[in-house]
Formats: sequence, C-alpha cells, structure tokens
Amino acid sequence: MATKKERQRKLAKDAYERRMQRQSQRARQLRQLSVSAIIAVLVVAVGVGIPAILGAFNSKPKPTAAAGSHTPTATATPPSASATPSATPSPGTTAALVNGKCVYTPSPPASRKVSLPPRRPDLGAKYVATIATNRGNIVIDLLNSKAPCTVSSFVSLADQKYYKNTPCHRLTTATAGIYVLQCGDPTGTGSGGPGYQFYTENLTGATYPAGTVAMARAQSPDSNGSQFFLVYKNTPLPPNYTPFGTIASGLSILQNVAKAGSDNSNGPGDGHPKENVQINSVTITKT
Repeated sequence: MATKKERQRKLAKDAYERRMQRQSQRARQLRQLSVSAIIAVLVVAVGVGIPAILGAFNSKPKPTAAAGSHTPTATATPPSASATPSATPSPGTTAALVNGKCVYTPSPPASRKVSLPPRRPDLGAKYVATIATNRGNIVIDLLNSKAPCTVSSFVSLADQKYYKNTPCHRLTTATAGIYVLQCGDPTGTGSGGPGYQFYTENLTGATYPAGTVAMARAQSPDSNGSQFFLVYKNTPLPPNYTPFGTIASGLSILQNVAKAGSDNSNGPGDGHPKENVQINSVTITKT
C-alpha cells in the first residue's frame, strides 16, 4: 500500500503532466493561429509570398540574417515612391535620425575599409548619383529630404570609392513576381557590407514603382548597410525597405538586362543576372 508521501508524489506528478499537456496544446493552437495569420496576410497582399512578407529583398550582412530566395507572386501596381520623411523620434526610440544626427552602428567585418558617414547630414543639399556600369550610365536623383541618413551613407560610400568595380549580384524577374536588380556588395555574394549598419527611413506609405532605388536589408529594421536595389518594373513589396532615390535616366538598361533573365541560382526567376552588370564607379553631384 502506497504511503502518504508516495501518494503526494504521484499527485504532484499527475498535476505536472496535466500542466505540460495544457502548455503543449496552447503551443499548437498558437502555431495554428500563426499559420492562419500568415495565410490572411498573403490573401490581403494579393499573393505576396512569405519571402516578401518576411523580407524578400534582404541583403545578408550577418550569418543570422534570413535572406529571401523564393518566389513571391503579387501582381499589384503601386503608384509612387513618395513616402514621408522620418520624424525625429522621442528619446529611446530606435531610428536612423535622432535629434538631427544619424545613428550608424559598427558591424564588422567591412567588405572594403571605409570611414563612418558624417553623423549630421546636410539636410538642405540635393544630390544626384551617376552609376557608371559596363552597360551604360544610370542617373539617380537621391531623396535627401526624405531619407537623409540613407542618402548620407550612400554619398559617403560613393565618395570613398566603396562601389568601384562592384557586381550587381541579384536579379529577379517575372517568375518571382518582383522586378529588381540588387547591387552594392563588393564581394558579389549578397553577404557583404560596409562594416556598419543603420535604421530604416521613409517607410510611411512607401511603394516601389519602376524607377525606385531602395535599400536591401536583413529582417531587422536596423540592418541597412551598402546593398540597394533598382526597380525596373512596378513591384509590390511591403513598405519595409527605405526608398532613397528615383532613376532619372538609364531605366532601359535595367529592363534590357532583365529581358535576358537570371541564372535561377536562388530559385525560379531569382539569381545572378545572365548579362553581367558591373558598377565601374559612382559619382555624386551636390547642389
């Protein structure tokens, strides 16, 4: 016959097992709810795939960054990239611009050695970037008033010759449902960066029509570095990627590269461009 202590142990064990069963059941329910939520988002987004929702056009500056490599299939046509500038955040808020100063956080290693951009951007300046490639020049009006820290970083990297002799390593085409050429990694692997990171800007109402230039990043909103993408056809990405420029001339260069397609190394319609695109230099004109 069981002693009183043995009965108490059995009761405690039974109670513990019931508690574990309830926790396991709640975990299953939460997983089911998460799946349902993702499906609902996909429906609302008219087919924007899971990679797009979670960051389809990520760079990979860190081994832990989840870069999208599958096939979102949305067909929406966003009207413009005229998102509003980031407001100065309240104390303690993580943002690119804090009290008029940009926050750049060291994040080694750097693909090429560069200095950090100036912390205080020139908010009154207007910048035009000319990207000289092996296929012709692409001229970009930079949105300094709307994404000052992003533009300041891009200008600084260009002035330091960071982008010299750098390949554009990723092209997505109709098969993927996203239409961009991604550049800005001197290693050409999609994992390189400048040795620092910074927060997203200019996301309120952001859309990505043809001619948009925006930052590529990992899932974390403070993981912008040097990689960017050029949109050659209206692309229905979620507003997660800082738009910081518009293409003034050279869009046809991207469209011709896109016609040749990608090597599908990341999946159907997503890989290295079959027609190699090499950035020879980036020149900045300031007015």
